[in-house]
Amino acid sequence: MRKTVVIGFLGNKLDASLGVDRWERWRPTVSLCQHEDLLIDRFELLHDPRDAELARRVAGDIVSVSPETRFHLRLMGLNDPWDFADVYAKLHQFATSYPFDTQNEEYLIHITTGSHVAQICLYLLTESRHLPGRLLQAGPPRRGSAATYSVIDLDLTKYDQLAARFRQEHREGASFLKQGIETRNRAFNILMDEIEHVATHSTEPLLLTGPTGSGKTQLARRVYELKHRRHQLAGEMVEVNCATLRGDGAMSALFGHVKGAFTGAMSARGGLLKRADGGLLFLDEIGELGGDEQAMLLRAIEEGTFLPMGSDRPMKVSFQLLAGTNADLATRVRDGRFREDLLARINLWSFRLPGLRERREDIEPNLAYELAFYTERSGTRVTLSQQARTAFLHFAASEGARWNGNFRDLRAAVTRMATLASGGRITVSDVGDEIARLREQWRETTPVADESRLSAFLDARTLDELDPFDRRQLAHVVEICMQSGSLSDAGRRLFEKSRLKKTTSNDSDRVRKYLQRFGISWGDFRSVH
Repeated sequence: MRKTVVIGFLGNKLDASLGVDRWERWRPTVSLCQHEDLLIDRFELLHDPRDAELARRVAGDIVSVSPETRFHLRLMGLNDPWDFADVYAKLHQFATSYPFDTQNEEYLIHITTGSHVAQICLYLLTESRHLPGRLLQAGPPRRGSAATYSVIDLDLTKYDQLAARFRQEHREGASFLKQGIETRNRAFNILMDEIEHVATHSTEPLLLTGPTGSGKTQLARRVYELKHRRHQLAGEMVEVNCATLRGDGAMSALFGHVKGAFTGAMSARGGLLKRADGGLLFLDEIGELGGDEQAMLLRAIEEGTFLPMGSDRPMKVSFQLLAGTNADLATRVRDGRFREDLLARINLWSFRLPGLRERREDIEPNLAYELAFYTERSGTRVTLSQQARTAFLHFAASEGARWNGNFRDLRAAVTRMATLASGGRITVSDVGDEIARLREQWRETTPVADESRLSAFLDARTLDELDPFDRRQLAHVVEICMQSGSLSDAGRRLFEKSRLKKTTSNDSDRVRKYLQRFGISWGDFRSVH
């Protein structure tokens, strides 16, 4: 069995009784050695040089009640026992120099005695494992009962009730981020769990990527509200679409300016970064920022300072950054349009939100949410008949439903059907009309595949050797693959017409073989995301 070692401060008040009546008083340090079920093999007693005599008397009393306990008196010269920096530094030095032997000894850190500052420092050093033990707390006798003690393990997962509470809090946080929608897509639910954990345990930048309309702005607002509820952010949330910032106006809007910084600067301006001090700054479409703004933003993130336009005096700021983009920032770095060091700084926690086509099983719960949202916003309750619901969901989950605008398209569709519904009830006919509108809308807005994406998969020489026909066709296939959650999903979308004419199909294999002609594998798309 491992030996038990207690480390703690001498209580210059609680342990201070020296008269003959001292055995009638509760002295925490001595009482710990009087418990039959707590055998202490060694006691490391930390004390101030001014309390040396008291320490020796307490040591003698311990030997008299527990002869098997070895006693070490360790001088801890504190300039001021209430100076946190001094106490922590001295205890940290003790912890890093002490010859701990965790294989053969178990350590209990006594936190009943010592100043409150010393108790806090012992707790922090135990939590950080500088002191590799558990906390020990002594209690006085009450109403004729004996003195007590309790051992506290800072691994809270070992406490079933606390662990259950933390799990419930985590589930509630993830549900809050999903706006209470009971989503069914397993990958999306795992993603929300990860975001909830990171958002509540880190102040580092978060990067939200994904197609337009996938919910980046709504999620950013939810992250802020969650952190604000848990008192992790005191300031406000400031959000800005970087695509709307241009020229000197961008620098002024973000970082402010002093009076006279440029023509028309009649007064000083604080800027959005200063407004976000103590809170959260959400920069949507961060890839649209200019080079100067990127450089200044990097300094603000890394150093907590920035220069307002026209000023030579740095301004201090502290905020958490959330960035959103539907662009491929790695490609923009290669093209020289985005700073590599800034991407590295904001890419510590990167989460890609999938589009609606990748979460077709979540269309039904989101349909219910959008109907409820319409009712709340308009004050008019609108319902779907069972046949209408079935018809809409059948179309929404089909390969013919493009959902180019993702959840924006879904909200718009529900709004139109609800507005046009007669008597507050959406019918099969209403759904049919909406399906026709969506088909026409997607036919008109389906963009030509962006051939610039090919540079992420093929080198310049290979691209130059492609015929225009092959280049256009490959760009379309790459675009579909980047929007799809799996190779099978990409195959269904690329061959949605021809696959209906076959009794059997292996569309994923057709896509795989086509990509192999150009040296591209499915794994390449995951790395690009």
